[in-house]
Amino acid sequence: MAIRAVLWDIDDTIFDYSGADRTGMRAHLEREGFPEGYASLERALDAWKAITDVQWARFAAGEVDFQGQRRERVRAFLGRWLTDGEADAWFGRHAAHYEAAWALFPDVLPVLDRLAGSFRHAVLSNSSIHNQDRKLRTLGVRDRFEAVVCAVEIGVSKPDAAAFHAACEALALDPREVAYVGNEPDIDAAGAVAAGLTGIWLDRAGRAGRPDLARITGLDELPGLLAGDTRFGAPDTFR
Repeated sequence: MAIRAVLWDIDDTIFDYSGADRTGMRAHLEREGFPEGYASLERALDAWKAITDVQWARFAAGEVDFQGQRRERVRAFLGRWLTDGEADAWFGRHAAHYEAAWALFPDVLPVLDRLAGSFRHAVLSNSSIHNQDRKLRTLGVRDRFEAVVCAVEIGVSKPDAAAFHAACEALALDPREVAYVGNEPDIDAAGAVAAGLTGIWLDRAGRAGRPDLARITGLDELPGLLAGDTRFGAPDTFR
């Protein structure tokens, strides 16, 4: 069964989330001052990323809701208790700087252009439609995707197979007709494979070490990988 659609992750796949988050937090802390207990601004930024990773994993596991993970990130980072309103206000001030730094990776538009005539496109994200639809519109690419499917609205997160299947249903395609591209080897690529899709790990950092997964280090490699699938009658480059 031939691949007919590419399903995309957003953050750190097409959108430079980590870069924008670090740039935005740096601007935020330069304005507000960083908390005691951090030896430098860079150490504070590293701690914010680590805390974000922990709380985002809790959200994906259903241990906390979307707004809750934001509040817990702020409390853990500042090392003190804040009311929900106080945490929301602090995060909101950061968000203004973060959003000012939003940008696509430079390889995104060229590959979307190259694939536009051959594949349908949609998004599956472990976030909310409010955040991701607005992000895609701000970045000028919302019209490139037929559907945007998000964990908050469907009530299940990647790597649960139900999340991938919900996105396939939005496209009215069998999972075997869909390739999923994402920056996380387990949540994205392996999760997609387990759900019956073709999973492709976008390893921008060159971490490697996962010979079980189809892997690319930049989106410029994606058209060739798709064309090399044995379902297109070409040599198998997915091994």
